[in-house]
Amino acid sequence: MSRSATLAVLTAALFATTACGKPSELPSAATYGADVTLAAPEKGGPIPTLNPAKAVGWPAGGAPAAPAGFVVTRFAEGLDHPRWLYPLPNGDVLVVESNSPPRKKKGLTDFVAGLMMKRAGATAPSANRITLLRDANGDGTPELKTAFLTGLNSPLGVALVGETLYVANTDAVLAFPYAAGATSITAAGVKVTDLPAGDPNQHWTRNLLASPDGTKLYVSVGSHSNLAEGGIEKEERRAGILEIDLASKAVRVFATGLRNPVGMAWEPTGGALWTAVNERDMLGNDLVPDYMTSVKDGGHYGWPWSYFGQNVDERMQPQRPDMVAKALKPDYALGAHTASLGLTFLPAIPVAELAAGQTAPASFPARYALGAFVGQHGSWNRNPVSGYKVVFVPFAAGKPAGAAEDFLTGFLDSKGQALGRPVGVAFDRSGALLVADDVGNVVWRVSAK
Repeated sequence: MSRSATLAVLTAALFATTACGKPSELPSAATYGADVTLAAPEKGGPIPTLNPAKAVGWPAGGAPAAPAGFVVTRFAEGLDHPRWLYPLPNGDVLVVESNSPPRKKKGLTDFVAGLMMKRAGATAPSANRITLLRDANGDGTPELKTAFLTGLNSPLGVALVGETLYVANTDAVLAFPYAAGATSITAAGVKVTDLPAGDPNQHWTRNLLASPDGTKLYVSVGSHSNLAEGGIEKEERRAGILEIDLASKAVRVFATGLRNPVGMAWEPTGGALWTAVNERDMLGNDLVPDYMTSVKDGGHYGWPWSYFGQNVDERMQPQRPDMVAKALKPDYALGAHTASLGLTFLPAIPVAELAAGQTAPASFPARYALGAFVGQHGSWNRNPVSGYKVVFVPFAAGKPAGAAEDFLTGFLDSKGQALGRPVGVAFDRSGALLVADDVGNVVWRVSAK
């Protein structure tokens, strides 16, 4: 038997055994909240449960479901792995079509990982493109869909500051000139700073968030690995959030110990920086919960030496009691292995700010005004699966204040297959929630009736 055939047989056997392994002892809801009781770590081998939902895409006319009182429509479709969304001040919406950069496969582990990603719909070459959607009359249907910026390198984050559009490739932050109303950018980008991106670059996404005063950029950078397997020296300036001073271009580490922070947003009442974080694998179905947390300047959040505060990960050697003692407990658990990526808060949109001819804001009911919406891409190593939805977490006084609520569901069919996978979430100028679906290749629009 050839080597490739042998690997295929081994992989099939691996999926058959690990996908049906010991199921979770907790319902997924038990791994959400501000004060979750953490499960004991499982003493397993080096191979975790491999149980991604098979990606099949949406049938004709299919759509996810929102609570009563909301309408779900296709804002745009026929996209190429849409991951992130950025509404511009004039109402245009930028859609980042992106995927992982090419990776070198070095053995059975990488081969199995590749097949698993293919099953989950995550192996298509990156489009490396940002598409512009223009809904000039605000009726929820864009009249224009056009390539806005091309030739990028696995981009994700976008931030507009004045007349400069910043884009975070996987390996650098670039600056482009932008004029209000432009439908494309042809100028070459100017490098602001390099970002860590050496092979295998397991967590490749780099998100951007501008400070409210426009003087700084915050860049989320995920870890090189699950638990610093390649050596802690390869994690320099990774697993955290960087701060760029736009005047001087100086870069400093703002926060550390965040294994894979992706979504970032300013909480609207207190102004704190919040992020959604993917936590580590291979400790069992119910460890470790992904989370969202306010981020303190200079704060350390545990990775890789501890999780969810000061719970020591005994696999990490040598131990670092000093780092564990510094670890801050996250504010809110978002479920084990849910792959929580997108994060946004409902903004206030005065009717007076709408352009002439637009409809009134599709404002959400007041109960949603202070909470966070989180796009959960969905688990690949939990039995049963978790995530594959958008959740809402109510807030009060700038902090989570209640149980997470399912907001946009139906991404899994009756066979447990993935019709879509939600990623980035953002509110458009009308006040409707947009959700990027990188398996369905759709941007969903959720508006109040």
